Formats: sequence, C-alpha cells, structure tokens
Amino acid sequence: MTQPVICDYEGSRYRDDFWPGREYEDAAERIALRHLLPTQGRALVEIGAGFGRLADLYRGYDRVVLVDYARSQLGQARERLGNDQRLVYVAADIYRLPLADSAYDTAVTVRVLHHLKEVPSALAEVHRILAPQGTYVLEYANKRNLKEILRYMLGRSRKRPFSLEPSEFAPLNFNFHPAYIDQQLRRAGFRISKELAVSHFRLGLLKRLVPAPTLARLDGWLQGPAAPWKLSPSIFIAAIAEKLARPQPDALFQCPFDRRGTLIEANNRLRCPICGREWTAQEGIYDLRI
Repeated sequence: MTQPVICDYEGSRYRDDFWPGREYEDAAERIALRHLLPTQGRALVEIGAGFGRLADLYRGYDRVVLVDYARSQLGQARERLGNDQRLVYVAADIYRLPLADSAYDTAVTVRVLHHLKEVPSALAEVHRILAPQGTYVLEYANKRNLKEILRYMLGRSRKRPFSLEPSEFAPLNFNFHPAYIDQQLRRAGFRISKELAVSHFRLGLLKRLVPAPTLARLDGWLQGPAAPWKLSPSIFIAAIAEKLARPQPDALFQCPFDRRGTLIEANNRLRCPICGREWTAQEGIYDLRI
C-alpha cells in the first residue's frame, strides 16, 4: 500500500486559534475520557497528542508516550507539561508507529481519526502495539448526528448522513458513520466495550448563553443514556484488543526501519541492536519519522 498522506500540524497555531471558545467541548471530552480510561497501568500512548491538552488525565500510568507527527506541537506540549520524567515525546507517523508489539496497556486517539484517510491501517497499528486485553479509547466525528440529519431532510445539505462510506468534507477531514467505525474496529481485532455520545450542545448560540461548565455537566449526564442512538457530533469508544496472551515486553519502542528490533533506551538515546541506528532526543523529542 502506498503510504497515506499525513495531516501535518507543523508550525500551526492550533492551541491558540482553535481552542479558545471551545471550553465546553474540552470539558465534555474530559468527562468522557474519565469514564472510559483505565485509571492506571504500566504504559499509555496518546497518538495525535498535539500540545498535550489531555496529558493530565494520565497520571496513573508509569510511562506516558505522547506521539504526534508535528514536532512543533510536541514542543508546545513539553513547555506546558514541564519536566515530568514519566513523559516521553515522539514525533512519528500513526501508519508506521515506532512502538513495540503488545507493549502498551492503553492507547488514546482523540480528534485524530477525522484526519485519517486509511482508518483500517491505523487501527491495525494500534492493535499491534496494545497488550492482550489492552484498552483503546478513541473518538470520531459522527456524520449521522442529529443536526446533519435535520439539515439533510430539510434540503439544506447534500451530505448523506446515512451512507456508510466516510465523508471527506475538506482535504484530510472526514466524518464517519458509526456502523463503519464499529465494523473497522472489529475487523482490526477489537471488541467494543463501551460507547458514549459526546458534545450534544455544540451550538454557537447555546454556548454563548450557557456557561461551559453547566453545558459540560449536562452533556456528562447524557453521554451514557444517549449512546445507543449515536446522534451526537462526537462518539467516544473504549475497545478491547482481542489477541493471544503473551508476556508484555520491557521495551516500549521499535525500530521504524527494520520493524523487528526493539529499541534500547538509555541516557536520552534510542538504539536499534539490529540495524545499529541511533536516535538522540533533541530538545526532549525523539524524531522517529521516516
């Protein structure tokens, strides 16, 4: 398969330009994650971690690997989060993760799938790196949300909310039908454990009239009961990696070139014992992109 195009946030002002005014969405997503995330474990990886917005939720883990394709985003994360020795910053590609097989208890992707052209390939990589019965917490943009259904039925939109195929509404920006995501997760070897419907009140007027904490609290009450209908713009899922039991490896990283050797980590340096390549953390970030 030809390497899929990556949505690269390098040099963007994502934190400063996108998140102001979205305090409600941030709070609602945190509520969902607190319900779905295992509270502790040996190792967690967040893929598409950006500027580390959600990293404070991972305090129960011994090691936390924050992965993003954009070094500039990881630099902002490191500035925000300080010198926490549990955190490792890695610039990498979700389609070719430099992470060891079955090494992680938990994996997280929030606001990531909607940038992926090849969802099945990405899910296969996440499944590979998770330990048997490990938890994958993911979020996706729901094309079959109530607002889009009403717009379509009133003739105000040509987007087809009931079609199963992903909808690319802008370059490398996709909305997904819930049945499509459920199908792809099962094909990748996941068992869906729990689903939540999130961000029911994502309306500009409503956000101006009602304080964000109040909206988020109301959203939290609805997330579980409204999940079966999946009419919210954002869906969160906890999925379990179904795979044969095996000892969890000590190493967290895998050589991105030979895809065989686990990388030896010591003194801010990673070394592949098979091909001999080495990577040194530059400004606290390992660049393992190819």
